[in-house]
Amino acid sequence: DHTCNISCNSSNIEEKGTRHRRCNRDPNMSSAPKNIVIFGATGMTGRVALAQAIQTGYQVTVLVRNPAGLPPDSKPAKIIVGNVLNKADVNKAVQGQDAVIILLGTRNDLSPTTMMSEGTKNIVEAMKVNGVKKVAACMSSFLLWEVGKVPPRLVPVTEDHIRMHQVLKESGLNYIAVLPPHIGAEQPLTTDYKVSESRCGNVISVHDLAHFFLRCLTTSEYDSKSVTLSQDYAKV
Repeated sequence: DHTCNISCNSSNIEEKGTRHRRCNRDPNMSSAPKNIVIFGATGMTGRVALAQAIQTGYQVTVLVRNPAGLPPDSKPAKIIVGNVLNKADVNKAVQGQDAVIILLGTRNDLSPTTMMSEGTKNIVEAMKVNGVKKVAACMSSFLLWEVGKVPPRLVPVTEDHIRMHQVLKESGLNYIAVLPPHIGAEQPLTTDYKVSESRCGNVISVHDLAHFFLRCLTTSEYDSKSVTLSQDYAKV
């Protein structure tokens, strides 16, 4: 139940003339996978993604250390109690899946870590063994910053996000690296957020972030790309 909740919260992110894509039309849309596994389903983003996936009709497997952390009103089809650092546990979770969502994080622990990158290595290895090609993974928009400009207290976690990102880029899989800015718990689901390959805004709601992860499973538009999201919720 390591979860994705370390994110960028800066009020001075610059807009950089980048291409934005809205998320309501997609010429690359394909049929949705049926069976998915979510790693990190007990965190803020994971709990929302789990609920949305179940509501959408996915058969969801989760790998968690403590099932009590799962939302009581969102029951996955399969719960595997284990650890993302245990290869056998990860392989068991990936077996039979059509796609993978990685929402690993360290909660409020900002100390140096390799959990996210090592966990991702195990997931990628299990995907290759089981013939699973599609993976969407959460890091943060600090990967779009110069490392020297990242707030010092967030550098250790960002360094592991960089390692995690490299694992995905070298995987040969159909990966999407999702690099959200500050993840807002209070803002609503709009489904009409901006998607960009460079810095574009300060906030994305957890509901829109979860929506994008599920959307990545049904399109090839963002395969092998690293994208960030944003929305102007004042105008919603």
